[in-house]
Amino acid sequence: MKRLIGYLFVAVLLLNPTILFAQKSAGTEVKQLQGPQNPRLGFVIHGGAGVISRGSLSPEREKEYRAKLEEAVLAGYKALQAGKSSLDAVEIAIRILEDSPLFNAGKGAVFTNEGKNELDASIMDGKTLGAGAVAGLTRVRNPITLARAVMEKSEHVMMVGAGAEKFAEQQKMELVDPKYFWTESRWNALQRILKEEKEKEEKSKDHGKLTEAEKPANKFGTVGAVALDKDGNLAAGTSTGGMTNKRFGRVGDAPIIGAGTYANNATCAVSATGWGEFFIRLSVARDISSLMEYRAMTVQQAADLVIKTKLQKLGGDGGVVAIDKFGNIGVSFNSEGMYRAYINAEGKPVVEIYKD
Repeated sequence: MKRLIGYLFVAVLLLNPTILFAQKSAGTEVKQLQGPQNPRLGFVIHGGAGVISRGSLSPEREKEYRAKLEEAVLAGYKALQAGKSSLDAVEIAIRILEDSPLFNAGKGAVFTNEGKNELDASIMDGKTLGAGAVAGLTRVRNPITLARAVMEKSEHVMMVGAGAEKFAEQQKMELVDPKYFWTESRWNALQRILKEEKEKEEKSKDHGKLTEAEKPANKFGTVGAVALDKDGNLAAGTSTGGMTNKRFGRVGDAPIIGAGTYANNATCAVSATGWGEFFIRLSVARDISSLMEYRAMTVQQAADLVIKTKLQKLGGDGGVVAIDKFGNIGVSFNSEGMYRAYINAEGKPVVEIYKD
């Protein structure tokens, strides 16, 4: 009888295979670009999510953003074409964005409540699951490079503050005067928020919680990249200046492996941007990988479920860029816009900013 039941079960699966793979059909279908024996090169970057609606940027400013995003995505992709690793491509592109005052990372980092710039970054190798992260930096010009050094040249995963910068000195990283990170636009943004905060001081005496002025409407930033190289290896990296007016040693999701950055050759590579506290609580980047691994979702389906359902339900805002082990791209955000760029199936750069 047991053998007969077994035969019947197999017959049912052969006649209707959708029963076994029903979860794969949930949500929007994404065309499979390549099979497991022939992965293609893939590269995606982001420059932060937030209140970025059409008309909020002048034509000249928008042109600057598009040009820098295209420069970074092409630099990373050309590195892949030249045979460099996914880790190399991620670092190259993020360094370009860190050196630009346009983005909230490196040179363009926002200011803390105390009027300082504190930088965080992380990187992850999908082949080995090796990872490196740094936080609370004030003198390292390119945090993403230090994060990679932590991964490759130390026994640790994360270093913070003065200790991280001492390690940077040992590794002969480029250090700069903290004044290097000062930009007028970021300073003015802090002053506006401090003014709003002062006006609301009588309404809220509890400075341990985020006030309306501290909410992330004008403080989304972060840059990131994900890559798939010729050997089929994935990598992800993220770098940020945090949130304007952040206090008391606050660290967001960008340097937290599994929250703001994650890569695993078995599934995907993810880099996130948004309100970090929520991304940490949901382990956003790792959750996207888990949905692909355990529920057989496509990278886009998994990203949409986490960002547009789980994150939004909790009250968080932001987005992710991701790429799977076959080179399929996933981009999802629940804010009004997200600076992003990728290389399409024809090998051409595509730069996008707005939701529509």
